[in-house]
Parts: sequence; C-alpha cells; structure tokens
Amino acid sequence: MEEEVNSLALLEKEINDLAEMNQLAAEDNQLRSSIEEQIQSLQEKIKQQEIKRFLSGQYDRGGAVIEITAGAGGREAEDWVAMLVRMYRRYAESRNWSVTTLDQSFGEPGGPDGRIGLKAIVIEVKGKNAFGYLRNERGVHRLVRISPFSDQQLRHTSFALVEVLPIFDKSEADIEINPADLRVDTYRASGPGGQYVNKTESAIRITHLPTKIQVACQAGRSQGSNRELAMSLLKAKLRQRQKEEKAQKISSLKSGIKSAAWGQQIRSYVIQPYQLVKDYRTEVETSNIDAVLDGQLDEFINAEIKLNND
Repeated sequence: MEEEVNSLALLEKEINDLAEMNQLAAEDNQLRSSIEEQIQSLQEKIKQQEIKRFLSGQYDRGGAVIEITAGAGGREAEDWVAMLVRMYRRYAESRNWSVTTLDQSFGEPGGPDGRIGLKAIVIEVKGKNAFGYLRNERGVHRLVRISPFSDQQLRHTSFALVEVLPIFDKSEADIEINPADLRVDTYRASGPGGQYVNKTESAIRITHLPTKIQVACQAGRSQGSNRELAMSLLKAKLRQRQKEEKAQKISSLKSGIKSAAWGQQIRSYVIQPYQLVKDYRTEVETSNIDAVLDGQLDEFINAEIKLNND
C-alpha cells in the first residue's frame, strides 16, 4: 500500500513541476520541447496507473503459472511454442518479473539452424500484478508464416494453447486433495536431446486420478521442492476446473456465450505473406510483429483488461 501511495505522490509531483516549468517556457523553445517530451512520458505513466485500477481480482496482485502446449502443426507448432515462451519472457523482463521454468518437454531435433522446439512448457512468473496482467492471455494463439521446415517454402499455420493460472498462497487450504487420489512418479530431469540435468530422479510427475489432471516439475534439485511446486500447480488446475464447471452451469442458462475451447483462437500472428498481429476479442492490431514477438504486449494486454472491466 505504501508503494502505491508513493507512486501516486510521485506522479502528482511531476505534474506540479511540469506546470511550473510551463509557466517559464513562454519564450524558451528548447524548454518547451523538453516539456512536451516529459508530458508524453507522464501520460504513459498515468495510463499504467489507470490499468492498475482494473486489477482487483482475488489473485491479480500475485504471480502466475503459464503452460504452453503445441497444437496442430508438428515441428512447426513446437517451434511456435518456443517463440511464445521467448515472447512472454521478454514481456516479464520489461516489468522486472522473474521467470522460472518448472517443466518442459522438448520436440524432435533437426530443425533449421539446429533449432529444437517444445512440445510443452510450464513457467512460473513472479512479480507484482503478474497474474492480473497475464490472465487474459489464456487461449489459442495462431501463427501463419512461410515454413522454415519446408524445402518448398510453403505457407504454414500453427497453433499453441496457452493456459494461465494464479500462484496460490500456501495458507490457502480450501482445496483438499485425498492422497489416495494421487499417483506420484519420479524421473530424471532432461534437456534437449535427452541430456541429463542431474543423475538423480529428482523430477516429479503427479497424476490426480479422479480427473486425470497431470502436472510435473523439474525446476528444483530435490524431490521435496519439486513435489511442493507440483502440488501447488495441481491445486491451481483443480481450482480452474471448478471455475470452468461453474461457468458452464451458468452459460447453460444463457444464450450466445462461447466457452474457452481449444478451437477458438484469441489472437493471430501473421508473418507471411504480410505482417499483422490481431486480437479477435479487442480488435487491436499492429503490423509491427517483430516488436510483439519481442515482448511488447502492453497494447494487447491493456486493451483486454479494460474490455473485461467495462
């Protein structure tokens, strides 16, 4: 709370300072130009503060777990997962959030320039308001480009599914899991090409038998730490399942409500034959696809936050 108050007080001070400078800039072109630049910077800071007003959900202020899974498209889709991971990492870096890989499953080697894609990956993003900003990235992301895997230079469409879950506080015990409902397997954490990260079976895979939900973690060096992280992820998935079941019951009483299904893309990224990134929920689009894939997602994420709070 103190941080929030201080940030607003700093904005107020900047506004007052600019007002005083503006009174002195009547006949000073250089000072007037400097003020205009500072006003643009200040407007961007104010926009960010306005967005924070909408981050009022129960878990919005905490961290997030992002799970990305390759869809239709084979190696193309696996390469697309790797591109999306890089995009979200860059976005997190721009906000000084930390990113940890909890689990990953590599694709087949042999891509162009030695590239190895990802069948699936789970990353943990820790930082202020991380879940609030990232939660609306959940859905199907579609890529259209000339395939780097095709000798005929054919155009190819790939899909990847992004799931975003909150990081729950350890004190939250509203989801009770019967140990008898769990199957716990251990295995060796591995990298691309099957190279072992360590020689002990420290990685953990937990299957919730009643729902068939499966989670895995290989980020830690011990079974204990990986089991703790995996259980936290399992609780997050079970809670998300509860929310979806409740939403389905509500939607059955209403007409025209679409479920968040695999076949419904939320955003398309077209690299060839033209360049365009378009979000189908907000209609926000840009031709600067390189910037978007480099993590500049503010325009899309902010628009979706506002849309869901109108």
